[in-house]
Amino acid sequence: MTAPEETRPRVVAVVGYPGAELLDIACLTTTFDYANRGATPAYEVVTVTPAGKPIRCQSGLTLHAQAAVERLRGPIDTMIISGGEGHLAAADNPRLVAHVRRLARETRRVASVCTGSSVLAAAGLLDGRRVTTHWLFADLLATLHPAVRVDPTPIWIRDGDVTTAAGVTSALDLALAFVEEDHGPELARHVARALVTYLQRPGNQAQVSMFVAAPAPDDAVVRDLVAAIRDAPDADLGLTALAARAAVSERHLTRLFVAHTGQTPARFVRGVRTEAAAQLLVSSRLPLARIAVRCGFTSAEALRQAFVDRYGVTPSRYRAAYSTTSIGRQSLAGRGSADGGEDQETETQRYVQQDAELRQ
Repeated sequence: MTAPEETRPRVVAVVGYPGAELLDIACLTTTFDYANRGATPAYEVVTVTPAGKPIRCQSGLTLHAQAAVERLRGPIDTMIISGGEGHLAAADNPRLVAHVRRLARETRRVASVCTGSSVLAAAGLLDGRRVTTHWLFADLLATLHPAVRVDPTPIWIRDGDVTTAAGVTSALDLALAFVEEDHGPELARHVARALVTYLQRPGNQAQVSMFVAAPAPDDAVVRDLVAAIRDAPDADLGLTALAARAAVSERHLTRLFVAHTGQTPARFVRGVRTEAAAQLLVSSRLPLARIAVRCGFTSAEALRQAFVDRYGVTPSRYRAAYSTTSIGRQSLAGRGSADGGEDQETETQRYVQQDAELRQ
């Protein structure tokens, strides 16, 4: 007798291959496992590999598969291709690519994490779509697959029934987004808390902060100015002031910035100020107007416009997404006792209770 549609498990196939990133896979399988403590219907997660053989992951650890990708049959709710250093070899494996293409026709929702996009692209499943991938490999994906519109900035992108996520831990964001889509925000919030992570970062949030992503520019003039801009985003950072500080003409400074950062000085400054504001939004309880002043914006409205341009969400929504769901946010905001001991104990008790609720 066939189970009713509403109680039939949602089959989630996570596709691995030699050289896959274990963290990609673990973020997915663990999120769905925690979701199963409150999800109806539950997720039935199966890790599949070529021929069902164990795979040596990028980290050197061996992962045993639960099934062979060749033997997997639909209907499948969700298929997710993991990333990893073995992604190019996997994309060059015609047998694996053919079965991924076949399974996509039998799957409601297709996705990739990190460089798993290479496999989807090789299967022709990304042609004409806007996608993302790990920022280090975005140029390579665009070069190898010119029919794919690669955007290296967002955490994840959905284009039709295909979703692509950025590097490594963005798998958590992807899986939480799927849990929320399938079972609502309350379960997703419980899972995020149990995993000690954010509910989910906005999909169009930049996947890499400019404070840690790019190496220092080779040019000494640009390098010194970049350091000064990051150290004091509230200073006078107009083109005239920057050129005077560097003792070069405004035109020459603009050429130097474009050559070494890919941006004009004004655009670079705006990006630094916006990211500085993002950090204050999630690490303080300062009102928007004060954050704007601290970060060099002329007004809260100017900050709001810059924020929407960069992240696609308003500052208030960004703060809500982080502040209401992240572990220890009350301590970061400076609430509670001076030494934080009482807050820590309260937080611990809260999450023990929440985990117990999930297990019921």
